[in-house]
Amino acid sequence: MSAPQTATARPHDDVTAIPAIEWPTIALIVIAYGGWFTLTRAYGEWPTWIVAPCLAVLLTFHSSLQHEILHGHPTRSTAVNRLFGILPLSLWIPYDRFRALHLTHHVNDRLTDPIDDPESNYVTPEAWQRRSRFARWIFEVQLTLAGRMLIGSWWRIGWFLDSEASAFARNEPGVRAAWITHLILCVPVVYWVTAICGIPLWLYIVAMVIPGNAILLIRSFAEHRARAGMNERTTTVEGARLLGPLFLFNNLHSLHHAEPGLPWYRYNARYRVRRDGLLAANGGQVYSTYFEVAQRFLFRMHDQPQHPLGRAPSQRTA
Repeated sequence: MSAPQTATARPHDDVTAIPAIEWPTIALIVIAYGGWFTLTRAYGEWPTWIVAPCLAVLLTFHSSLQHEILHGHPTRSTAVNRLFGILPLSLWIPYDRFRALHLTHHVNDRLTDPIDDPESNYVTPEAWQRRSRFARWIFEVQLTLAGRMLIGSWWRIGWFLDSEASAFARNEPGVRAAWITHLILCVPVVYWVTAICGIPLWLYIVAMVIPGNAILLIRSFAEHRARAGMNERTTTVEGARLLGPLFLFNNLHSLHHAEPGLPWYRYNARYRVRRDGLLAANGGQVYSTYFEVAQRFLFRMHDQPQHPLGRAPSQRTA
């Protein structure tokens, strides 16, 4: 048996080799940071009802871009890539922690596991029994798309900060260094937003950061389901003309877990080549659009909160 698949390297593209410098991604980096400076500076000159939603969408895009960067883009240097992604425009998550936790999520053998997968939407039956009735209700509400968008950002950011505080106190490897670096970098971001642009910090968080993360949660809402087979744990949303570019085509999620180092601008062509094999491997789990996801799960839970098998079974296949 081979080792479980992870996303720590840039896999070779079967069509053409990935270039040493990916200029399409460099262009997106310029657009993202240039757009952020432009929109924040426009506060007070443009109506808030225009600036706030535009910045929320831009922060969603920046998070998608950070995800692209941590997977080994746009250069072959991890250190250089880190410089492109480390500025904390959304304030709440350190890039180094995002990278470490997300690459752990990409150990496909452990997908959906309540303990081993940092991005799992499931809990063990034992952990479920320990939760209060109110905590169970909140958890179940977030398993609907409406709940995920309305309260998901608040709950998930709060849960993340609480778990990171515990990891910081335990001095888990890399946590303190990541947070110290992050907090230092938050200083110029907050200074620019508040002192230079005049945006109240509470408004930036409530009207821009939280909604931006809520949009991102649309993508992650239906990406994974607990299944015995490793490849059956990841699904795909095929038709996403608006949200697909915003998510850098990570809506094609089965492809992303099969080839995590594939650059965003090759997703659509590559998916057309591999579509039949990917859908055969994941049991045909595919949504036509995000409208279909909303139609099915807007007020209905995507799955039960308890992992049906307790833990994700190991299946270390190539």
